[in-house]
Amino acid sequence: MSKAVEFYFDVGSPAAYIAWTQMAKLAQETNAEIQYRPFLLGGVFQATGNRSPTEVPAKGQYLLDDLARYARRYGVEFRHNPYFPINTLTLMRGALGLQMREPDRMRPYVDAVYRAIWVESKNMNDPATVAAVLKQAGFDAEALLALASDPAVKDRLKQQTQDAVSRGVFGAPTFFVNNQMFWGQDRLDFVKEALQ
Repeated sequence: MSKAVEFYFDVGSPAAYIAWTQMAKLAQETNAEIQYRPFLLGGVFQATGNRSPTEVPAKGQYLLDDLARYARRYGVEFRHNPYFPINTLTLMRGALGLQMREPDRMRPYVDAVYRAIWVESKNMNDPATVAAVLKQAGFDAEALLALASDPAVKDRLKQQTQDAVSRGVFGAPTFFVNNQMFWGQDRLDFVKEALQ
């Protein structure tokens, strides 16, 4: 498979969640490989001076309404999480650690975490809640916590986040097709066109 789209995501981004739900369909329709790039959105915000649109009240409310529209269009469940923002450092280390060590388990892990945050409105800032979510999804929470604490995983997440910044990433989701960048779940049509 020669066509590929790089997909930079953080589970704390509702827009990245909406995009995540569409990636398998996108890959099927374009015969392209999805190259998942877990990164730390908070680190990107800090490095670029960007911030969450929800910090601007009128823009934040519009964004939530718009995300709900996209969720309806795609036929996916979506609820704004009352515990937002979620500190995703450990969660993203878990995603990247699985990608490094057990790549086939990364997507089911991210599916479970996204569902917990953006469908079930769980408080994923709470370690006990995270452990319960992971256990229910068939993961060993202690083993994943150990993986997320591995220095190699920590270093890789820092590096992947720095690489994202150096490529011009300022938010999530961000996609690259042949080094052409697209930002936002509302740009999936352009991503698809670039792949075709």
